[in-house]
Amino acid sequence: MKRLLLTLFSLLTLMTIIAQSQYSTQFDIFYSSKTDDYSKERLKLDIHHHAEGKDMPVIVWFHGGGLTGGNKFIPGELMDHGYVVVAPNYRLIPNVDVEQCIDDAAEAVAWTFKNIERYGGDPKRIFVSGHSAGGYLTSMIGLEKKWLDKYGVDADSIAALIPYSGQVITHFSDRKSKGIGELTPYVDNHAPLFHVRKDCPPYIIITGDAEQELYGRYEENLYMWRMMKLAGHPDVRIYKLDGYNHGDMASPAHHIMKQEISRILSEK
Repeated sequence: MKRLLLTLFSLLTLMTIIAQSQYSTQFDIFYSSKTDDYSKERLKLDIHHHAEGKDMPVIVWFHGGGLTGGNKFIPGELMDHGYVVVAPNYRLIPNVDVEQCIDDAAEAVAWTFKNIERYGGDPKRIFVSGHSAGGYLTSMIGLEKKWLDKYGVDADSIAALIPYSGQVITHFSDRKSKGIGELTPYVDNHAPLFHVRKDCPPYIIITGDAEQELYGRYEENLYMWRMMKLAGHPDVRIYKLDGYNHGDMASPAHHIMKQEISRILSEK
């Protein structure tokens, strides 16, 4: 019996290794119609996918960096787990303004809708997520429909929005350009909070510890959650990761995202 169990375990391990070896990453795919030199440099994405995948759920992952820095990457926790993962770059402030950052994010998601079947992904099961500035971009393009409308995609076609510790008031880099300080609350049409609506895709908010996050980031997201609930949104949730600061919270948040993706898919 012991030998049989060892044999079965070895076979399962071998099958897992073979399945994982069939994943690969394609780098630096240009996704934009923009033709200036800076766009040609920045507007590229990486795709991690399975060689024989078909109709797989898709995660679009936007990096953080305050809209002023950072580069595309595919989180290790999302690799080889049954998803197609798309990781775009976007242009950065001060080379562009906040609206151009948002526009790039929308164009990357629109490209994904139109091209992901070639990589084994299901365009009906595209989840959009990101950390910090990436969470901000996730919310903006999913809540304010005009950004994706420009590229012929309905924002409500997104399977869910899953921002990690994203600002929901006007982003601090945008406020800085207006001469507004880091601790001054400010909400205009560049704030996800300005675009609260009950009919957007499922909205799953994840933040770090309230005492360790940036500048009240948990509390502003808690207010966002409450306003979405008051607006009548049927599927808005918030998770607070106690003991994790702004930078550390992303890794455990991936586990929550995977659970939420499974839940949302099971309810469709």
